[in-house]
Amino acid sequence: MARGNIKIDAKKGEIRHLGHLLHYLKPHKKSILAVFISLLITSSAVLSLGKGVSYLVDEGFGTKDINVLNHALTILFVVIIILAVATYSRFYFITRTGERVIAALRRDIFNHLVNMSPSYFETHKIGEIMSRITTDTTILQMVIGSSLSIALRNILIFTGGLVMLITTSASLAGYIAILIPLIVLPIIILGKKVRVLSRKSQKKVAELASNIEEVLSGAKTVQSYNRQNIEQDRFSGKVQNALSAATDRVKMRAALTAIVIIFAFGSVGIILWLGGKEVIEGNMTGGDLSSFIFFSIIVASSFGALSEVVGDIQRAAGAAEGIIEILNAENHIIDPENPLKLPLRKDLKGEIKFNDITFKYPARDDISALKNISFSAKSGETVAIVGPSGAGKTTILQLLLRFYDPENGTITIDEVDSRKVALTDLRENFAYVPQDPMIFSATAAENIAYGLENADIEDIKSAARKARAVDFIEKMPDGFDSFLGEKGVRVSGGERQRIAIARAILKDPKILLLDEATSALDSQNEQLVQQALDDLMQNRTTIVIAHRLSTILKADKIIVLNEGVIEAEGTHKQLLRKSPLYKRLSDMQFSS
Repeated sequence: MARGNIKIDAKKGEIRHLGHLLHYLKPHKKSILAVFISLLITSSAVLSLGKGVSYLVDEGFGTKDINVLNHALTILFVVIIILAVATYSRFYFITRTGERVIAALRRDIFNHLVNMSPSYFETHKIGEIMSRITTDTTILQMVIGSSLSIALRNILIFTGGLVMLITTSASLAGYIAILIPLIVLPIIILGKKVRVLSRKSQKKVAELASNIEEVLSGAKTVQSYNRQNIEQDRFSGKVQNALSAATDRVKMRAALTAIVIIFAFGSVGIILWLGGKEVIEGNMTGGDLSSFIFFSIIVASSFGALSEVVGDIQRAAGAAEGIIEILNAENHIIDPENPLKLPLRKDLKGEIKFNDITFKYPARDDISALKNISFSAKSGETVAIVGPSGAGKTTILQLLLRFYDPENGTITIDEVDSRKVALTDLRENFAYVPQDPMIFSATAAENIAYGLENADIEDIKSAARKARAVDFIEKMPDGFDSFLGEKGVRVSGGERQRIAIARAILKDPKILLLDEATSALDSQNEQLVQQALDDLMQNRTTIVIAHRLSTILKADKIIVLNEGVIEAEGTHKQLLRKSPLYKRLSDMQFSS
């Protein structure tokens, strides 16, 4: 389903959001039709019981004929069986539809998020996003898979009950018409308050999820600074806030239900009194009155049930708003309408040019991370970028991968503007090893194979061998099939780095991007991995970000970056003579 067609005006009422999400029901028309048929059968069966009551009172009790009573009991059991079968059908089809709709919705949310540019995640908390994918979609599933059919069933019973009330006694039905607005008014007023409180409650729950994700991800930092008690108190405060918001919502919803019950069943009492007068005066039979009371009760009950469902729908509307915010979030990094084609990997030269690049991060748009940067990397050349922290080194790699687009200037690959190339085609030619590599909750083999789809185990082992990762992997209990834990917690920092390097080796790209790829290794392993990288860098264009100057002494070109500006470029020997900043960095590292 193409989610890109869903556009919501956030200024409109929240209930409208549910209407737009019902777009997901379109593929399930047959199931929905089965639900409607089942609802019609169950509603008709319930309403037919009312006429049966009239028949039983007037004919059975009035004539004192046991055969009439037996006949009524037989019909009752037939109606019960029909009611049970139709209810089973309704429950099965609507619940299955709800599960499928939410599965499709979750897929669309994830597919949208996984393609969002990193700037989106700079301004949105991961925990809150996770809450919307899990908690908010569960609320919607409850409404689609249960509350919606309950609402439709009660609407049908309410409508049918009103018709039966009018045909049974128009005069008494007129009194009910006067009483109904008294019931509707509190639903409208309190329903709006329930919606607001529901949205507030869901926001507090999302904040809880965000706090949990943040603290558990940083558990080592929390414990190393002995801040468990502080985090516990902070979390308790958030739990209390969520509880208070939920309690306010529950109170308002309970008040709504109680008021509706008072008015609805109070109205039944009034109608019973008025109907009793009609029977005493001979204007209607006891059977008609019994039937009228039966219909009054089911009308009142259905209306009371609707008041509860309104609370669920209001809560779901709040959930839908958060979900639609995600689905409508604009991705600033997209494919061009008519993308140009880069040469195939084997034909790509890998020539890179930065032409007068200026860039600001969206979350820090008051500071330029790069200012009028221009440099080039020839095919097969190794270009190292050095400078103090915050100079803009990593930004260069992120622009190459089009995680962001520059504010001014162009970046070309083999003379082709990178913004005019499809993202998948562009990134297919890169292998990126970040300073803090991502290790997925999977096996060692699966983590290495992330660099190349459908890689066979021999290629995986060969890449691991070149990255000097084979020894520690084979010492694990299950070798390459060993599970590395959540975010790779079962391997050390250096081992994580080597797995990431093996991933890049397996991909065998034309352009390598290394963001301090040996930073987490000890001296011995650094030498081993550097040898592997030296082999890998042969005949490839490589951009290296380095803090350790010892790893880039052989680079074809070294660029000195400071505060987003290129101060100098040249070889190691040249820069020692002409760049005071580079010489100072060199003296600091090599003085010993």
